Amino acid sequence: MEIREETSIDRMLAGFDQALRTLFGRPAGTGRADPAEDIEEAALSPAERRRAGGLVRVDHAGEVCAQALYQGQALAARSPAVGAALQRAAQEENDHLEWCARRLEALGTHPSRLNPLWYAGSFAIGALAGAAGDRWSLGFVAETERQVGAHLDGHLQRLPEADRRSRALLEQMRRDEAHHATVAVESGAAPLPAPVRTLMALASRVMTTTAYWV
Repeated sequence: MEIREETSIDRMLAGFDQALRTLFGRPAGTGRADPAEDIEEAALSPAERRRAGGLVRVDHAGEVCAQALYQGQALAARSPAVGAALQRAAQEENDHLEWCARRLEALGTHPSRLNPLWYAGSFAIGALAGAAGDRWSLGFVAETERQVGAHLDGHLQRLPEADRRSRALLEQMRRDEAHHATVAVESGAAPLPAPVRTLMALASRVMTTTAYWV
C-alpha cells in the first residue's frame, strides 16, 4: 500500500488538534509517573494552599506556553532532525502539563483563565523563531529553558515548606528543563542577542505575574 507523504495542511491540522488538547483536554505525554504520586499530602493552611496554587498555576501556564513554542518551532523547522527533537521535547512538556493540572485540582484551584492567550502568543513567537532558521530556533529553546529554570528555582524557594508534593513536581520539571537546554546547545543553538533575551524576560514577567492571580 502506498504511504501518503505528510503535507503542510496535515501538519497544520495536527497542530490545531494539539492546541485543543493542550488547552481543553489531556495531551499525550511520555507516560512517566507523576513525581508527587507517592508523597503524602500535607495539611496546608488556606494561605499556604493559595500560595502553592498560584505558583503551580504559573508553572502550568508556562507549560502551555512551552507547548505552543515547541509546536510553532517544529512547524517551521527546516531540518527533520531538529523538528523531531522539538516534538520530543514537546511530548516531555506534556508530562509537566498533566502533572501541574493534577496538582492544581488537588490544591482546589484552576489553571490560568488566559491560557488561550498565552498559547496563541507563544505559538506565533515559536513560528517566527523557527522561520529564522534552526540554529536560532534552538537558541530560543536554550534561552527559554534557562529562564524557565530560573523561575522554577524561585518558586521552589517560595513554596510552603510542608508542600512536598508540589516541590517534587517542580524539582523534576527543573531537571527536565535543564536537559532540554543542554540538548539544544549540543544540537547547535546560536546564542541570542542580549536585547532578545531581555524582551523574552519582560514578556515572561508579564505572564508569570498575571497567571498567578488569573
